[in-house]
Amino acid sequence: MEKIKLEILGLSPSSSQTGSFALILGEEFGPRRLPIIIGMFEAQAIAIEIEKIEPNRPMTHDLFKSFARTFHYSVSEISITDIKEGVFFARIHCTDGIKDTYIDARPSDAIAIALRFNVPIYTFENVLSEAGISTNESSKDPLIDDIEPEIKPKKTFGEILKENPIEQLNKMLQEALANEEYEKAAKIRDELDKRN
Repeated sequence: MEKIKLEILGLSPSSSQTGSFALILGEEFGPRRLPIIIGMFEAQAIAIEIEKIEPNRPMTHDLFKSFARTFHYSVSEISITDIKEGVFFARIHCTDGIKDTYIDARPSDAIAIALRFNVPIYTFENVLSEAGISTNESSKDPLIDDIEPEIKPKKTFGEILKENPIEQLNKMLQEALANEEYEKAAKIRDELDKRN
């Protein structure tokens, strides 16, 4: 089965499920998007690594990385392998250079680990056919309708930040932190740092 490479396009609070986040993955050379609803802690683990925020103590996925490296294992890729009754399945491809091992995982955990090992994320045609949404078609899915503006806004978030005064940025930063929107908070913090 041919693998299809994915990239992370967006991560934002889900409007359909309180306390959950929508992770949008995009087909590398195609119009399809793969939306996956993930939990708050998994979203935080992904956002922290995307923004290169150093936590005070190792998070679970950082611990996995340290453990793997200590025992001379590396991760070469992760794959979102299947979807059954709306539940996604993934696996982590590990190797010690001699033996390859595949570990079953939730996609959110697998993606958080892929980011820490800087390895590609793949899926297969059967998953994209069943759960993917094409950006060429008009979407009737409220999840994508809500997320799509954050993936392709008329103005980028960075442009919006540049237009706001420091007082407003400080207020936006406090709101983002209160809502546990760490990726957004990091961007606001970066804009404030540029101005100081």
